[in-house]
Amino acid sequence: QVQLVESGGGLVQAGGSLRLSCVASINNFGVMGWYRQAPGKQRELVARIDSRGSTKYEESVKGRFTVSRDRAKNSVYLQMNSLNVEDTAVYYCNAGSLGDFFRDRPGNYWGQGTQVTVSS
Repeated sequence: QVQLVESGGGLVQAGGSLRLSCVASINNFGVMGWYRQAPGKQRELVARIDSRGSTKYEESVKGRFTVSRDRAKNSVYLQMNSLNVEDTAVYYCNAGSLGDFFRDRPGNYWGQGTQVTVSS
């Protein structure tokens, strides 16, 4: 079984920052990144990074969030700055193939989710 384990979620005031971490049980995913789902909303891509370092971001987080990867540690990170109430959601680590990255398709592997709550 492939496992993705997230950490770093929590409660923060608007304007604050959090950093999410995800560690995978295997290496060499073509793409790793983050999706989120708010209550009553569809799950959406937040940010992802492929094996060459190319990134994709949801439009509303550009300039505020940064995704990075440490291949040696099988890990992906999401630095979230200038958080606002609309960022409140469960954030899920996701991993898959390089083809998933180019086709804007979620990877096959998901973490359990970590709650991010931003208070006004």
